[in-house]
Amino acid sequence: MLQGCLNGARPADAHPALPVTPYELARDARVMSRYGVTSVHIHPRCAAGLETLDPMHVGDAVAAVHVEVPGMEVGVPAARWVQPNWRARVESVLMWGQLGVGRPDVIAVNVHDQGWREVCAAAHSVGMGVELGVWTTGDAVTLRQAGLPPGTVRLVAEPTVSGPAVAVADAIRILRTLGQPGVPVLVHGEDAGAWPVFDYAREHQLWARIGLEDTLLARDGWLARGNDDLIQIALDVESTPRRRRVGRGAR
Repeated sequence: MLQGCLNGARPADAHPALPVTPYELARDARVMSRYGVTSVHIHPRCAAGLETLDPMHVGDAVAAVHVEVPGMEVGVPAARWVQPNWRARVESVLMWGQLGVGRPDVIAVNVHDQGWREVCAAAHSVGMGVELGVWTTGDAVTLRQAGLPPGTVRLVAEPTVSGPAVAVADAIRILRTLGQPGVPVLVHGEDAGAWPVFDYAREHQLWARIGLEDTLLARDGWLARGNDDLIQIALDVESTPRRRRVGRGAR
């Protein structure tokens, strides 16, 4: 599977084409779907462009994608950096489960977050799948000891180091520590590590993802035009080269 990660936690001005509004997210999901992508991971925003767990904004964003691309799996993070209180995150997830067409299909939960098992249980109780984020080998050990929560649809091995070679090596260590988890594993890197980890995942027939959440740059180091450009590059689809070079030190 190739997943689209459309915006992430990046500030609204991080890229001219970063999708923030429900309309923009749905537009980019539609573009991704044209290339066979059947799952997108989105970070809903409030009217000010800030990340939010508020059911109204989450429901608007998810519903926009579901309506624009029927059948598209839509994942949303129960993000600790947005709401540090895990009990409040549980309450948010329970409310998301009542959103009808705006209900997320999958909730992304990081294993290192306090209350992660309670958040997973809340998602499962209202019929939403769980996508477990594993950032380190320590997270992988924790998960193996705890076991997979009910409703887990996949694991996400996501090394947080951005150096290309180090990111791939870190991804390999996480995968080895996970062993055979019994569910699919999606692997991705970020920034300078995004393309090397993506290529490793595809080479080893693992699930992968691409989008402006993970990288703003094309393979050649030039600024990508948007999610449409990144998916074309990922699939080696010919596109018109109209990118802007990013200066040294830009991320």
